[in-house]
Amino acid sequence: MSVRLRRVYEPAEPEDGARVLVDRLWPRGLAKEAARVDEWPKALTPSTELRRWYHAGEGSYEEFSERYEAELASEDASEALDHVRELVRRGDVTLLTASKTPEQSHAAVLARLLEA
Repeated sequence: MSVRLRRVYEPAEPEDGARVLVDRLWPRGLAKEAARVDEWPKALTPSTELRRWYHAGEGSYEEFSERYEAELASEDASEALDHVRELVRRGDVTLLTASKTPEQSHAAVLARLLEA
């Protein structure tokens, strides 16, 4: 069982396992059928305020990660995270994001938490 991190715009691959979109907004220009998303737990996504703060360049990735992990402690986010952890226990999971740099996004924070 593994957790993969991929851009949602990349074609689905057989080894993706469960495909989980971890962005709050649906990716621009992508048809839902083409994305082949199995789950879209919006409770796992960063708040609009945190997302805007980070994209405005007001803080470092490390600070963003800390703030995001704090948001994940909320009841709704915690339940959603537990659900995705259960998916990981059952098999491979691919976290999907529209971010151009997935390794410097909230998806990487989630991947790290799920692999721990």
